[in-house]
Amino acid sequence: MHGARGGSVAKRSESSRKSSASKGTGITAQRIVLAAVRICDEGGIESLTTRRLASDLGIGTMTLYGYFRSKEEILDAVADYVLGRFEVPSIDDPTPSAVAHDVAHAFLRMMREHPSVVYLLSSRATVSRQSLKAAMEDVVGVLRDAGFRDEAAAQAYALLITYCLGFATYQLPRPWGRNSADVGELRRQRVHFYSSLPLPAFTNLVELSEAVTMMPSDEQFDFGLDCLIDGLVAKTKPRQLRSTAARGRG
Repeated sequence: MHGARGGSVAKRSESSRKSSASKGTGITAQRIVLAAVRICDEGGIESLTTRRLASDLGIGTMTLYGYFRSKEEILDAVADYVLGRFEVPSIDDPTPSAVAHDVAHAFLRMMREHPSVVYLLSSRATVSRQSLKAAMEDVVGVLRDAGFRDEAAAQAYALLITYCLGFATYQLPRPWGRNSADVGELRRQRVHFYSSLPLPAFTNLVELSEAVTMMPSDEQFDFGLDCLIDGLVAKTKPRQLRSTAARGRG
């Protein structure tokens, strides 16, 4: 009884502290997180400082500490925000291979829209129920519904998210990888760079300059994903379709 009462007092105290911090500023925890997401996505995690965040919001740094005790807490909130809004793709083709492809492309899309999440997924494990529900529970459920049996669904999830994480990390600093309006010129320049390396020290890179240039490309992502999923399906032998109702009975 005493512990519960102490917890209630602590919660009221924290609520009062946040109310006082926001009074007259119009600031909310949500606004802070949105500003932090924007800064991280535009300039990378290293560009996020409490000073920069406070300046962008037009408040003092001490006001931030009324909501978050440290930069690490803000980064946790950024990760929870992005992952908590992950959307499982609509499934047109319910076969295991097609669903796995859809899930992987949805992961890569999220990582491109919010590049900061690539670092965050590599540096912390979320305990937020919202992010666990959207980016893990629901995705594993989709994989189980597609026919990946129980443990195989978890293994498929792990393979897909780590593949996407690794590829997104590799592609991010290489602008000639992702398809864009100027990708043709960027690739031409990169082919020229590789083909101009001195021989015989760089025989392979010179002879394979075009293929090497395509290593961070979307085409390479799809090639690697096909290989990964072909192996996954061959190894786990999923059922072709498993309904939600059937999973519920199991």
